[in-house]
Amino acid sequence: MFPNWFFTLLPFLLIALALLFFWISARLKRNTGMPEGRIIYADSGQWGKPVKPLYDAALGLTGKPDYLIRKRKTIIPVEVKSTWAPTVPYESHKLQLVAYCLLVESYYGKRPPYGLLRYRNRTFRVNFTEELEYQLLDVLDEIREVKEQDEACRSHRQKNRCARCGYRYVCDQRL
Repeated sequence: MFPNWFFTLLPFLLIALALLFFWISARLKRNTGMPEGRIIYADSGQWGKPVKPLYDAALGLTGKPDYLIRKRKTIIPVEVKSTWAPTVPYESHKLQLVAYCLLVESYYGKRPPYGLLRYRNRTFRVNFTEELEYQLLDVLDEIREVKEQDEACRSHRQKNRCARCGYRYVCDQRL
């Protein structure tokens, strides 16, 4: 039915096809902006059941990074944003990523050297510095103080932020 040369060439054809698929896979991974390594945590909603959040009782901090990537002995948090990248990352996005770095350090016992902010068209590497850590801890203290006073005020003039806010219907300061 098949000529003899077909069975001689078939293994080479299959190997070439496998190499092509590996090349396509590597190229797609590079285009995502994700670092090399193994995904050990994903909160993308595409991986099945919801993942358990990371929690630090001492800080009173809970969070679910979009991804945690294990790269050798290092764990890198990745936060994915659906918007186009600004020229520099927004401060709130950086602090969110720093919070994930703190949670990784608390949960896994290893301090990540950096985290990644992935926007639609660009990925920023945010170094996990002591300065950013102290800035986040100050913000957490401010949040706790405002929460205790029960007098949180709106901190912006953006109608679209108010429109998406979960407290819009009970807020007396909505725009």
